[in-house]
Amino acid sequence: MTTFAGRETAAPTAASFIELDEQWSTHNYHPLPVVIAEASGASVTDVEGRSYLDFLSGYSALNFGHRHPDLIAAAVAQLGRVTLTSRAFHHDQLGLFCRELAELTGTELVLPMNSGAEAVESAVKVARKWAHQVKGVPDGTAEIIVAGSNFHGRTTTIVSFSTDETARADFGPFTPGFVTVKYGDAAALRDAITPRTAAVLLEPVQGEAGVIVPPEGYFAEVRAACDEHGVLLIADEIQSGLARTGTVLALDHEGVRADVYTLGKALGGGILPVSAVVGRRDVLGVLKPGEHGSTFGGNPVACAVGRAVVKLLKTGEFQQRSAELGAHLHDRLTALIGHGLSEVRGRGLWAGIDIAPGGPSGRAASEALAGRGVLCKETHERTLRVAPPLVITRAELDRGIDAIAEVVRP
Repeated sequence: MTTFAGRETAAPTAASFIELDEQWSTHNYHPLPVVIAEASGASVTDVEGRSYLDFLSGYSALNFGHRHPDLIAAAVAQLGRVTLTSRAFHHDQLGLFCRELAELTGTELVLPMNSGAEAVESAVKVARKWAHQVKGVPDGTAEIIVAGSNFHGRTTTIVSFSTDETARADFGPFTPGFVTVKYGDAAALRDAITPRTAAVLLEPVQGEAGVIVPPEGYFAEVRAACDEHGVLLIADEIQSGLARTGTVLALDHEGVRADVYTLGKALGGGILPVSAVVGRRDVLGVLKPGEHGSTFGGNPVACAVGRAVVKLLKTGEFQQRSAELGAHLHDRLTALIGHGLSEVRGRGLWAGIDIAPGGPSGRAASEALAGRGVLCKETHERTLRVAPPLVITRAELDRGIDAIAEVVRP
């Protein structure tokens, strides 16, 4: 017998845990019926002892796999020293973390926060203040250009410029100051710039939309338009950054530099929420004491783990693994076009795959993959996102791809 939910009972099953979730947690997610209890590397184990291959990586939060020993060691060591000071005081990890992250990303200043949405909200505030104080845009009139089908988070301001009605419905009134153009259309973006434009906020690869890679040369044109009109370019690298696409930053593939980047997910090593806004000193430097902050942003444990993440990335190992295994992933998935898939997109160990008409829905395919021991998740009706941890082996990768081939085969 086992004590479960406060009473003596038989060993709990997946169904019993799911029942608890359904009764006591808000239904703002629709998870697969898998209850994970343990994890290591690219594998997880459920409460009934079944093993699965992780093909989602916590939406890129687990780029280094589950419980990477270096990251766990950094967290445990810091937990034994000091966990929180708030920013009312200095601590011995903050400056080191900011310097090391700035050096890794080729930037000049770091604003540490917690969640990805917080990083985006912070970047929006910085861009507006910069526009008012530096560019001379009248207070309260600054605009930010965004792309349709974007995903930058789910806070009230961010869903104000979402084009996903599920994200927006019944959450108004919405925050003004955003102009939406089609992703990948540089001419439309250029035409949308006015003297009030503070910034352009774009994902180098649109993840939630289905891992959409922009047309070649798009970001070079965007950069040129921003330079011509004195507009900031903000790159949301929360999912795409930190080696997911084979480079430190996905925008590196375009040979373009942003003025500001938002980072998150993998920056916390899959251990705790860590995010940051990094960029030019003259842009982030517009913030003064009292104008922005976060009790937990830049806390000692977050900084210690973030430093360990940066150390892993400095070796280049994970960028190389993503590039090499990603090429294999895309070769194999592309071979399935006409055999259950209609399109494959992405970069590195990240792919969006569209299931051909007549095949299963994305949800049905996700459930069928779970039955074969592979955890993946749909986005929209007929698209799966594939994003295994960068520590995955070639054999594990092939096992997951074989399962996809079985599930989508007509």
